[in-house]
Amino acid sequence: MLKAPLARLSEPIYAIFRIVVGALFAFHGAQKLLGVFGGRVAQIGTQPWFAGVIELVGGILIAGGLLAGLAAFIASGEMAAAYFISHAPRGTWPIQNQGELAALYCFAFLYIAARGAGMLSVDGARGAPRRR
Repeated sequence: MLKAPLARLSEPIYAIFRIVVGALFAFHGAQKLLGVFGGRVAQIGTQPWFAGVIELVGGILIAGGLLAGLAAFIASGEMAAAYFISHAPRGTWPIQNQGELAALYCFAFLYIAARGAGMLSVDGARGAPRRR
């Protein structure tokens, strides 16, 4: 069987992936909750506000690797809901309905939820069981 050229680096690459995806997601939450990065502050108690809470808190937890599996599972569900509520009514395919980012986040978080925090994480430093 042919081995992938970067297979020996899979653990650190996964850690970078988790950190970057979590941080980018947190930025989306910061847009909604804090009005930074070109965003507008969502009214407390509205659907965008709840999404912002999940995105900011979940993104920080995922990036830091603290309860990353649970946070990623919740974030994956939020992105699936966002896709079906906001994007799917506008067309069948993500490329038509501008839902590519929601779909990509949904499946990236599903992968993180299944794999766990990995290296360079608070969970790893605490000795939480590692999944692969």
